[in-house]
Amino acid sequence: MLCSSKLVRCVFSKCCLLRNLSTSSAELETIITNIDAQIRALSTQGNIEEALSLLYTHSSLSLQNYASLFHACAQKKCLQQGMALHHYMLHKDPTFQNDLFVTNHIINMYCKCGHLVYAHYMFDQMSHRNIVSWTALISGYAQSGLIRECFSLFSGLLTCFRPNEFAFASLLSACEGHDIKCGMQVHAVALKISLDANVYVANALITMYSKCSGSPGGYNQTADDAWTVFKAMKFRNLISWNSMIAGFQFCGLGDRAICLFTHMYCNGIEFDRPTLLSVFSSLNECSDFDDINIHLRKCFQLHCLTIKSGLISEIEVITALMKSYANLGGHISDCYRIFLETSGQQDIVLWTALISVFAERDPEQAFLLFCQLHHENFLPDWHTFSIALKACAYLVTEKHAMAIHTQVIKKGFQEATVLSNALIHAYARCGSLALSKQVFNEMCYRDLVSWNSMLKSYAIHGQAKDALELLRQMNVRPDSSTFVALLSACSHVGLVDEGVKLFNSMSGDHGIVPQLDHYSCMVDLYGRAGKIIEAEELIRKMPMKPDSVIWSSLLGSCRKHGEIHVAKLAADKFKELQPKNSLGYVQMSNIYSSGGSFIEAGSIRKEMRASKVRKEPGLSWVEIGKQVHEFASGGQHHPQRGAILSRLEILIGQLKEMGYVPDLSLALYDTEMEHKEDQLFHHSEKMALVFAIMNEGSLPYGGNVIKIMKNIRICVDCHNFMKLASYVFQKEIVVRDSNRFHHFKYATCSCNDYW
Repeated sequence: MLCSSKLVRCVFSKCCLLRNLSTSSAELETIITNIDAQIRALSTQGNIEEALSLLYTHSSLSLQNYASLFHACAQKKCLQQGMALHHYMLHKDPTFQNDLFVTNHIINMYCKCGHLVYAHYMFDQMSHRNIVSWTALISGYAQSGLIRECFSLFSGLLTCFRPNEFAFASLLSACEGHDIKCGMQVHAVALKISLDANVYVANALITMYSKCSGSPGGYNQTADDAWTVFKAMKFRNLISWNSMIAGFQFCGLGDRAICLFTHMYCNGIEFDRPTLLSVFSSLNECSDFDDINIHLRKCFQLHCLTIKSGLISEIEVITALMKSYANLGGHISDCYRIFLETSGQQDIVLWTALISVFAERDPEQAFLLFCQLHHENFLPDWHTFSIALKACAYLVTEKHAMAIHTQVIKKGFQEATVLSNALIHAYARCGSLALSKQVFNEMCYRDLVSWNSMLKSYAIHGQAKDALELLRQMNVRPDSSTFVALLSACSHVGLVDEGVKLFNSMSGDHGIVPQLDHYSCMVDLYGRAGKIIEAEELIRKMPMKPDSVIWSSLLGSCRKHGEIHVAKLAADKFKELQPKNSLGYVQMSNIYSSGGSFIEAGSIRKEMRASKVRKEPGLSWVEIGKQVHEFASGGQHHPQRGAILSRLEILIGQLKEMGYVPDLSLALYDTEMEHKEDQLFHHSEKMALVFAIMNEGSLPYGGNVIKIMKNIRICVDCHNFMKLASYVFQKEIVVRDSNRFHHFKYATCSCNDYW
């Protein structure tokens, strides 16, 4: 049983006293052995400070105790304590630095704490190494995702030893997310030395194949490769099943993940928390309405299963369950009911889980729940703050993010990198790029997420040149997300040559294999610039199957440039993948209408009605005082509709005198001219703008800036309207649509009419 620190000090005091009284060597050795045992026990329990305190007052220490302490520091990632212990050891027992057993533990400690430079230095200084030495260093580099260094070390290992299962598993973990060819090479070596059948290696192979890219068949092919490994296993443990279920889920094959879990359960194979988390995540991927009803029933069954198994007491399981109900049923009240049923278990973790469920679906309610924490006497931690900031990113203005920022500073979390990253994202999404830059510039330490968050902020605000300049300042290695942000920034402003250079540099200079997101950005980049042929050719050459995002990007470009033939191909492909999504129908109807082919446009709308597909209604939000007002086209449900339309009519007259000409190209061909204009004039963002002007005294920022949020892309007519309105009212009008921010000022837009 572990003694308290007070008892340990008493034992040590007794030891010193007995020494002074000329205690027999046998008794003294027994007491010293007891103290050594206490140090090992404290280390094992993770009480590093107490163990070190006892060590520093003890005249001698065994190799086993040093190893135990270094191991504890590695587990807890206590780099400072580990370095202090290392220096103490070198000073007190310099001969120990040549001991292979202890040195391996020291290398492992530095690797686990991320201090790879010194770990490699110690490795190079070793006069003798064993398989553990090599594996520890490979594992350290794999943990940091440094695949080239891992392969270099593994090559060196092959010249000296036969690699064990741990070395293979570490190297395979480094291959995750990279080109599948790297992982296949490791698999081939494992086959040659008959280690592929080892359950530890096989589990790592399943995860590697699931998460690798670059296969000609895309993620479906990599999932099949993982499945081949799984089926070939003669012995499977729970990790094997969990890895395969998680692999299907990661590849977007949720149905296969659920089927495998069903087979697993029906055959009496025990499951655990990670199993359920993967299955719940698989349920959340459903988007088709019919599938939602099926998956909702499965969610009910899983709910019962979590109760029967007792795993309902796990906070992560409750969180996953609440998210599934929110995503599938659309009834957030169900989530709140589950939360209330756990009244005896409620803590800050569960509250954070509830806030995270509301963050995307009902961000305003998520913010109110965060405020309620104070009344419930729960203290938010850094994770709670980050979830609340995520909710703020969906709101119209940055005042909620600023309120949380104030609390972050009061609680002393201002130096937490995770929270600074969340603030950068929240401020940018709320329209304040200046505040995002301020947070970024004031950070004491920036990780890769910090740089990527700032790059994404520049991208959505159309500041591509600033993004490219920031890339030159980066002091960390870019990853896949870095290039998504950069390519997106280039596509928003038409920097085609720069985007192509970045795309080509991914594999050659950075060892990053382009994935679907990158190809989607490139299709968008070519398409927006009118290079439809290049975009189509890139799609044909892609090593994976194009998804709906790529076809929608091509379709949007065809709409912009009036390319009917390619648009029809893109629309058909898009409708195959997203049969219930109205985008393919609406875009084709708009393309035909813009080209004057009104009969074809009408035919598309008839087809859409026959398929029972509904167009997503255009909605806009504007914040007045402490209330957010929502507008649909025509403002049918707003209590001040009459006054808004009267003021809007006056404004339109003013703008027409300045040269405003309504763009009627997308209006219905069989509608009278005045009705066509009414359709345009009653768009939701116009209604929101006029309402904001009517309530100028209640606007934030002294009324100098009007911020409007939209759920769909802003149309050409509204874009022209906002430019002239910004000049008339001498105000900055910021519109956030589904793609980006538009900053209208002095009759110009930040996008330079390129969107």
